[in-house]
This record gives sequence, C-alpha cells and structure tokens, in this order.
Amino acid sequence: MEKEPMTRVGYEKITTELEFLKNTERPQTVIALDEARQLGDLKENAEYHAAKDKLKLLDIQIAELGALISKAVIIDPENLPHDRVSFGSTVNLIDVKTDEEFQYSIVGGVESSAEKGLISFNSPLAKQLLGKEEGDEFTAELPGGKKKFEVLDVFYKELEL
Repeated sequence: MEKEPMTRVGYEKITTELEFLKNTERPQTVIALDEARQLGDLKENAEYHAAKDKLKLLDIQIAELGALISKAVIIDPENLPHDRVSFGSTVNLIDVKTDEEFQYSIVGGVESSAEKGLISFNSPLAKQLLGKEEGDEFTAELPGGKKKFEVLDVFYKELEL
C-alpha cells in the first residue's frame, strides 16, 4: 500500500473533517432525506433528490478521507534537521532574474495549497529544492519554463492549514 506522508497538522485537519462528515453532516442529511421522503411523490420531489445526491457525495468523501487516513504516515518536521531542504522545511527563495522573493513550505500532497505557499513534496519545484541549503543557486525546470533561484533561507516553522 502506498503511504501518504503528512504533517501532524494536516492529519488533524483531515481527521477533524472526517469526524464532522460522519457525526454531523451525514446524520443531518439522512434526516433531511427521511423528511423529504415523507412529502410524497418521489419522482417530482426536488428535496428528496437533492438529499439523496448529497448523501451519495458525502459517502464518497467519507470513503476518500478514510482511505487517506489509512495511508497516512505522520512526519513531524520539527524533529528533522533543516540545514538542508527536507519534508516540512520552509524555504525563502529569490528569483535571480527578477529579484522576486517567494516563501514555500514543503508538505504532503493533501496539505498543499499554492495560495498559502504550501507545496507538495511531489511537485516539480519541491523535488528540485530537496537537499538544497542556504546560498545554493539552481535552475528549476517548471511547467512555465526554466527559472533560476537562490535559496536565501531554510528553516522550520509550525504550519497553519
């Protein structure tokens, strides 16, 4: 079975979401479905069909989250050295050509969020960052073309997902 590395914060977020879906959202939808069923003619009962569709989607979400949790391998990046870029590292980069600065944290696939600067360890940039240290310059092959970066800083910080 393929393992899915993630931080403790990411794992807690997913387990909390799963508990909410199982213990709150799904039971409420089952009640809505029962209430809609009592309204009579099911063929033209929009509430019934909406609740039935929602229940189907919830069951799929619950199954997917459950599968993800079963594959989870929690890695605590706080205990890893961050003199070189590794899982859980936060990296400050500068685009050598434009002087534009970026900050990225390397996380598991389920935790990644480009808007928040959280990139999956499987992403093209993260793969090329792993092992780099402060002062390293490298040319990254990215979907949008090649870019030359310098690593300004590598450190650990607690993530907020």
